[in-house]
Amino acid sequence: MATAIPLFASFKYTDSLTVVGISFCTALVCEAISWILIYRTSSYKSLKSSIDKASRKLETMKTDNPSSKLTNKKSKTKKIDRVVSSLKESSRDLSLFKFKSGAVVALVLFVVFGLLNSLFEGKVVAKLPFHPVTIVRKMSHRGLKGDDSTDCSMAFLYLLCSISIRTNLQKFLGFSPPRGAAGAGGLFPMPDPKTN
Repeated sequence: MATAIPLFASFKYTDSLTVVGISFCTALVCEAISWILIYRTSSYKSLKSSIDKASRKLETMKTDNPSSKLTNKKSKTKKIDRVVSSLKESSRDLSLFKFKSGAVVALVLFVVFGLLNSLFEGKVVAKLPFHPVTIVRKMSHRGLKGDDSTDCSMAFLYLLCSISIRTNLQKFLGFSPPRGAAGAGGLFPMPDPKTN
């Protein structure tokens, strides 16, 4: 069994795969914590269903053919405003509900990052296939000695892995936010073409 350790130690991608593996395991732990604290509760399920219902109702109200009568248009606008305010309130409640789990997950991520930082301090864990722009170079070369801009530090690889793995894991497990929830459209949501 002692011969297996030098075999893996001489493997070219050991450090990279270790960071990716730890990032995947951390994502699994974080999603398990979120499931225990949030996703399995009845209040989360009711909030999610109310958001889904309100977003479907809003979508059908917006896609209905506009009426030619002015009074119907005003009442329809009032109904849409009520549904939008209900949707915003439910989304706010959902965000507050997720806050407690977010604090625990942040603590886990800080502990794991500190552990990885102590293990891979000043060590090149990957090589980038390109020369990054200045702002990315400062992140990807953080804590490394030397001038090779294609060297990648643990912090940058862990950041990229954490973002991509956790997001895709949430989608795979069905834990992504409801469609109509605030922030569900990503950083740059699509504009509503009917507001112009």
